[in-house]
Amino acid sequence: MSQNKPRVIKDFNKLEPELQEQIKLTYPFGFSDHLITFTNKDGLLVSALPFETDEKYYLLRMTEREAIKIIEADEDYDDDGNLKQGVRDEYEEKYSDLDYLADSVADDDGDDSYDDD
Repeated sequence: MSQNKPRVIKDFNKLEPELQEQIKLTYPFGFSDHLITFTNKDGLLVSALPFETDEKYYLLRMTEREAIKIIEADEDYDDDGNLKQGVRDEYEEKYSDLDYLADSVADDDGDDSYDDD
């Protein structure tokens, strides 16, 4: 992760649809296995899904249970929690010009300084 990018904590459902689609491409088999935990500015332990764009580093607040529910309710995912191939193909074509989608998901570097959005 780039050290000079703004860091934002946000709820998945408050993101623009285009960003949600990009996240689905990054996590085509669901979110729950990719959650990280960190201590927020209030000293509370929080779980979140990391996602990095060219401009920002996001932590999308969600518990494991919420992550599973998001996928179960999303018609882009099949009954097994996998992004449907047709949807995946559509999103890959739509966002083929975004280099950061080709990069692997950044690991938590232990830095807890995030802007709560």
